[in-house]
Amino acid sequence: MKNILLTVFACFLAMYLTAQIDIKGKIEDEAGSRAEQRTEEGISTGFDKVEDGIGSLFTKKKKKEKSEKQEEEETGESSEVEEEAEEPGEQIAPARPQSQKLQSFSKYDFVPGDQILFFEDFSQDAIGDFPARWTTNGSGEVKTVNLAQGNWLHMNGKNAVYCYTGNINFPSNFIIEFDLIPDEEFQDGCQLTLYGDTENRELDDDLYPGVHGLHINIMPETWTTLGYDNITNGDWLEGQSESMPVIKEAVNHIIIWIQNRRVRIYHKGAKVLDMPTNIYANTKFNRFRFSGWNRNAYPYISNLKITSAAPDMRNKLLTEGKIISYGITFDTGKDVVKPESYGSVKEIAQILKENPDIKIKVAGHTDSDGDEAKNLDLSKRRAASVKACLVRDFGIDESRIKTEGLGQTVPIAPNSSPEGKAKNRRVEFIKN
Repeated sequence: MKNILLTVFACFLAMYLTAQIDIKGKIEDEAGSRAEQRTEEGISTGFDKVEDGIGSLFTKKKKKEKSEKQEEEETGESSEVEEEAEEPGEQIAPARPQSQKLQSFSKYDFVPGDQILFFEDFSQDAIGDFPARWTTNGSGEVKTVNLAQGNWLHMNGKNAVYCYTGNINFPSNFIIEFDLIPDEEFQDGCQLTLYGDTENRELDDDLYPGVHGLHINIMPETWTTLGYDNITNGDWLEGQSESMPVIKEAVNHIIIWIQNRRVRIYHKGAKVLDMPTNIYANTKFNRFRFSGWNRNAYPYISNLKITSAAPDMRNKLLTEGKIISYGITFDTGKDVVKPESYGSVKEIAQILKENPDIKIKVAGHTDSDGDEAKNLDLSKRRAASVKACLVRDFGIDESRIKTEGLGQTVPIAPNSSPEGKAKNRRVEFIKN
């Protein structure tokens, strides 16, 4: 019996010890498993945080890009800096850095003279009226436009001519400039005619007016010119170019240089046509007109200026001590030198380079429109802008140039007419 009890006790003891061993192993296994799980969970959590951080980074970047894009859409501005492209006028704009250079406009080789023969900006005409100094066989009226400042003649008569009623004593060498805005119907263009009329007719609607003349056809795809002579009835002298045509519904500044028989046209910073014998010999111009024969063209014109050309600037500065320049121009109220001023600025620079001992003063002048104090400030800024061009673009030593702004205080003509105001808006170079 005793042996049986010992045997049972031994069996229970063995079972207990085995159970203890299994529990300990299970505890150790569970502890290891849980530790491993916690490690994996920690790593997973770490990766989650890294992913969250990267995601947050991209989310922030996207939000920033979206915010910038939304701001551009709302303000109409981009984060990139855009440079503005800049005739004298008296509405004042804030000064801005002189970053614009003239070298890219080197084909503007003409130099307007020191005489203004004609100027028209329709400033003396009431909006809605036909301009007082003009006549037509069609219709037209003075208007304002949203693309540019000032008054504009809208030539809206079909198959009509628009004649300036006075005579102009054109020299053999002159420059005519004007701004043109073609409308969306500007399909066949318009025509500027310079002609000689011994009868002094206010209105001439002939196809070839006067005794001789020059047609300049301005079209959306080409430029054509035609010299004619009604006395000899000779062959026409024609020219054509497809370079730099005018742009519809935009301000186009057109420059025409007549030098004896030679015709040069400039547009958009380039010479677009150059015909050496485009005008009959012994032609003498005294009238001009705009027209649109069989055309559906209703353009706007303004800022029409006619000046003498090719003055002896060197002789004037060296002997007379002063040059009056109408070839250095600015947009209304601005102080940035316009690209078409290149020839005039270059001529002054050349004189200074050839005469290294000469020092000059650049004096800016305005007309009497606007506030006197603001005109004075504007003239100072314009004089400084001309100096900056001479120094920066042509390498002239700045110590050789002084500047002065005189505003409207020193007129050389009455401010009672467009021509008088145009003469007073000038830049002078004075030898010191």
